[in-house]
Amino acid sequence: MRAAPVAARRVTATDVARRAGTSQSAVSRVFTPGASVSADLRERVMQAARDLSYRPNAIARSLSTRRSRIVAVVVAELGNQFYPLVLEALSARLQEKGYQILLFTTGPGAAGDPVIEQVMRYQVDAVVLASAGLSSALARECRGLGVPVVMFNRTTDDPELSCVTGDNERGGHRIARFLAAGGHRRPAFIAGLEGSSTSRDRERGFTAGLAEAGLAPPARSVGYYSYEGAAEAARTLLRAPARPDAVFCANDHMAIACIEVARHEFGLSIPDDLSVVGFDDVGPARWRSFDLTSFSQPLGPMVEATIGMLLEFMETPDLPTRRVVVEGNLVLRGSARLR
Repeated sequence: MRAAPVAARRVTATDVARRAGTSQSAVSRVFTPGASVSADLRERVMQAARDLSYRPNAIARSLSTRRSRIVAVVVAELGNQFYPLVLEALSARLQEKGYQILLFTTGPGAAGDPVIEQVMRYQVDAVVLASAGLSSALARECRGLGVPVVMFNRTTDDPELSCVTGDNERGGHRIARFLAAGGHRRPAFIAGLEGSSTSRDRERGFTAGLAEAGLAPPARSVGYYSYEGAAEAARTLLRAPARPDAVFCANDHMAIACIEVARHEFGLSIPDDLSVVGFDDVGPARWRSFDLTSFSQPLGPMVEATIGMLLEFMETPDLPTRRVVVEGNLVLRGSARLR
């Protein structure tokens, strides 16, 4: 009978240190992002690691340093094209800082708080809460356990929680003034989730802007931040006796659904019969099929502010909470008439 193969012994930091003629702690510093190491020592250690095919053991390091260098990111609306862009940007910037993301998802429109138990099972160094559908309970629990947390693209009334958002209320206000200036007299609004701060703030700004222009509050329906929900919301609005002449949707994902329903189910011309405006300015907004006028979410600055805040909180946990609002701009395209 042939004997079972013997597994090769894993190369350790001690082996690398011996080959490089240095200490194990020096090897650890070389593989720690941001650590101060001389160029000569770094090259000797890296050459020894290449010779031995050594790879650092992140789990073992986390046990000794009590840092996993993992950041949990909680999202729900992956069908919304904005959030894959958020994940890509967060992951790229965190990797540059020596961190990896651990993704947690919840169902679109779900309360989502059961994810708390899942997140707490992992030794994450920080949490980014990027889901409009979650309550603030996860953020409060993380903060109570000393885990830094930043709410991304949403706000909360809790003064103990930090957040980074686009300028949602000003964006809604700007869209209202734009539509009023274009001669629209019956604008409507498709909301996201009723409990979502982003949808609430965009609607508040929109309603205020319409009032300043002498227009009545908008007819509204709820699209739940989903394609199917927005399609049904658009049908409800477009069947009304006083059909709207413009629809502002709380994000681009829903605006695209509105355009397709208006065109293919009601035979309407965009923008001659109906103007449609979104929010986020995701990639499909620029596609010729939609050519969507949208208020741009400044993703790069929002991600930079979020990561900067997380790193500061990880180094100095007692820093006061912060709220950052990053300005955006209305991007004019062909889905909304100017006059």
